[in-house]
Amino acid sequence: MLPEMKMGDVVRLRKPHPCGNTDWVVVRLGADIRLKCLGCGRRILLPRREVAKRMKKYVEGAQPETRDSEDHS
Repeated sequence: MLPEMKMGDVVRLRKPHPCGNTDWVVVRLGADIRLKCLGCGRRILLPRREVAKRMKKYVEGAQPETRDSEDHS
């Protein structure tokens, strides 16, 4: 059904947003998924099933968080 998604993943949907962009970033996960348009910044909330139907592909995965390398000597 829906592949494993993480916060910060960028996905491409089949139909373009009215602003012309097709790439979205995942900003909330749960029963519903909140996506933010990378073109205009508009946010939408869709059920998981709807995201699975509309999703074309993953553009890129979330970047792993890096911690500042501090010396605690």
